[in-house]
Amino acid sequence: MADDAPSSRAPREKSAALRNFERMLASGKDSALLRYAIGNECLKAGDFPGAVESLAQAVAQDPTYTAAWKLYANALEHAERHAEALDAYRRGIVVARQKGDRQAEKEMTVFARRIERAQGGA
Repeated sequence: MADDAPSSRAPREKSAALRNFERMLASGKDSALLRYAIGNECLKAGDFPGAVESLAQAVAQDPTYTAAWKLYANALEHAERHAEALDAYRRGIVVARQKGDRQAEKEMTVFARRIERAQGGA
């Protein structure tokens, strides 16, 4: 698991930002960026299933959204869905490589290798 997100504590109350993003979504303003923002807020709050759901929508809406792939994989890791997280990192690495986003490619490669090592070299 990455060190920069919440641990296994119970989800916190929704932030004002999350409530605002959800209002925007409810009003029909759906986009990959909005789904990313909702997923990020859910992840911060420890709502891993909510983060996974929102970030899955973000990458479905924009499969070239490198940052969304990285955060989606991170949310899957926090939800202890490690095989799916590894797959998401691998898919994100391909997208980052195609876009020339070397930093995201390097970061996701490091995270993917950590999962592979934990799984015994998958």
